[in-house]
Amino acid sequence: MSWNDASARRVLRRMFDAAVASADPSKVVAQHLPDRPRSRCVVVGAGKASAAMAAALEAAWSDVELSGVVVTRYGHAVPAGRIEIIEAAHPVPDEMSVRAADRILTSLRGLGPDDLVVALISGGGSSLLVSPAHGMTLADKQAVNRMLLASGATISEMNIVRKQLSGIKGGRLAAAAYPARVVTLVISDVPGDEPSQIASGPTVADGTTVDDAREIISRYRLTLPPAARAVLDRGGSALLKMPTDLEVRLIASPSMALDAATQVAREEGIAPIILGDALQGEAREVGTVLSGIAISAKTKGHPINGPAVILSGGETSVSLPKDSTGRGGRNTEFLLSLAIGLDGVEGVWAIAGDTDGIDGAEVAAGAIVTPDTLARIAASGVAPRSVLARHDSYSAFSAIGDLVVTGPTLTNVNDIRAILIG
Repeated sequence: MSWNDASARRVLRRMFDAAVASADPSKVVAQHLPDRPRSRCVVVGAGKASAAMAAALEAAWSDVELSGVVVTRYGHAVPAGRIEIIEAAHPVPDEMSVRAADRILTSLRGLGPDDLVVALISGGGSSLLVSPAHGMTLADKQAVNRMLLASGATISEMNIVRKQLSGIKGGRLAAAAYPARVVTLVISDVPGDEPSQIASGPTVADGTTVDDAREIISRYRLTLPPAARAVLDRGGSALLKMPTDLEVRLIASPSMALDAATQVAREEGIAPIILGDALQGEAREVGTVLSGIAISAKTKGHPINGPAVILSGGETSVSLPKDSTGRGGRNTEFLLSLAIGLDGVEGVWAIAGDTDGIDGAEVAAGAIVTPDTLARIAASGVAPRSVLARHDSYSAFSAIGDLVVTGPTLTNVNDIRAILIG
């Protein structure tokens, strides 16, 4: 194939779309359901994919007596029959996040050992499902979330802190269902697919401690609200007795999404190389590193000869100053840094996006980089390095029409990055 912008854009978008489709709840939920329950079945859940997961379960179990409540992000709701859908805010929780947690905990009262709880958990649940620890308010939780999001902390580090300040995360939702059987279906958005980290593990207790949370707070120099500090001072939020019949089933993940993108690459005659599904770090620094790998592949055939695609997943971070007014998410910031590192080298294109369809708080999933990206941004009257310095990458890609807009995809297996070497 003779590579040009049109062919490169088509193939990159095919790979990204295949990655998203691999985590479509309507395709993956039914094949991972447990045996039908002997008694009552209560469905609960939280995350950007939870409503679509609930709809898929409702369709598969139309002959089972169901009830329940799940919470998803505003704009991500779909009808789920007998299962109530609540929408709440992301990435900073709101009053509906607290109301959803209250409704879910209420739905679990009075269950017995023959009852089944199916928990539908996906990324985004940490802010969507909020039950402040005793003594804390929603305003306290919002302040902590904002600090963590701007700190540059990894998603795993953020979740360690969140769990110690919660009455529902870190296994506490499952504890509320005791003694019922609890089966959790998980769509993973975290490096390593560790269930205790996805949505801060509402049905999975882990080994992290209040001391781990204190260390993270100290390392990032966070000044917590007094009520949050008081919770940590008394040893964190208590964890009640957990069910003995507790099972977690991983139904979609970043690695599965990368496998789907790899299959598209092979169909197109492109050699794939996967760097892993757990790349982390500052988005701009990851962009610089991957630009170097791409240039080496294009000019020297290392680590792979073209036509090839360098694939990666995971979640980078962006450390924002308190006075930041720029628009953008971690994917567009990564891509702008990548474009600056590539500096117009011919024969290299890239796409990066969040599989939930929303990069940060913007309406785009991500964007596309072409060999003339920098030149076109400059021609629009924007200085690329200045834009990157003020974290305004969304505006740069919007100016040249290269945002990738999918709308809410109703799933979430974190970010997918593909660099095509023509």
